Amino acid sequence: MIERLQKVIAKAGIASRRHAEELILDGRVQVNGAVVTQLGTKVDIAKDHVKVNGKRIQVEPYKIYLLLNKPRGYITSVHDPEGRPTVMDLIPEIKERVYPIGRLDYDSEGLLLLTNDGDLAGALMHPSSGIEKTYWVKVKGHLTEEKIKKVAQGGLSLPGGKSAPARVRALRKTSEHDWVEIILHEGKRRQIRMMIEKIGHDVLKLKRVGYAFLELGDLPPGDYRRLTPSEVKGLKALVDKRTETKKAPVKPKAVAARGKRAGGS
Repeated sequence: MIERLQKVIAKAGIASRRHAEELILDGRVQVNGAVVTQLGTKVDIAKDHVKVNGKRIQVEPYKIYLLLNKPRGYITSVHDPEGRPTVMDLIPEIKERVYPIGRLDYDSEGLLLLTNDGDLAGALMHPSSGIEKTYWVKVKGHLTEEKIKKVAQGGLSLPGGKSAPARVRALRKTSEHDWVEIILHEGKRRQIRMMIEKIGHDVLKLKRVGYAFLELGDLPPGDYRRLTPSEVKGLKALVDKRTETKKAPVKPKAVAARGKRAGGS
């Protein structure tokens, strides 16, 4: 992000913006090895080396959190060797380097998060995170209650292991198709498509409409919005809660008392 030099110095906690201006005018600030005395100078802290009194300053990168409605026909990747469109093509206005949190297949659509917060992204994508993801699935043909139960109870053999239990409910029917909602706690590659194939049907459309407490809502395909501070705080709280649960000490098993009971003979 390109910003005025005095603002960058202030963000680094070196001095107030007014004091930073004085440091620049006094010739005590260098940018890429050259002394700078112009107050209008702009820098990109991610690329430029800024020194104050001979010491390089460090500024925490500006964190970005985006919610994108991914359309079909886009790769969930920063770059595709085959030249296919990627989700990065949908956010040309974002100059910071962001990355997708998780993935949606080329033929899938819906809610996808992107960020440059590596710590949060890694925690959310970790298999132990247990983040709920909600999908609306258009299935060819009609599902019996028995088949819905098979998907819900888990145990279907998939390439990455057996599926975990899921929450499944019917949404609506047409003359040829069923729509169902599936909520997963895991995210194996092409998992829903493979589960539906296991019970003898094909997925015609797959749309993610929810991620934890976040909802896609009426955001148009191809559009995105920034997460609100409260939404970011909520995601971090989910991660922190799961971390605390994992670290919680295990209570030792009660040991049977030996010897005589108190008051006994």
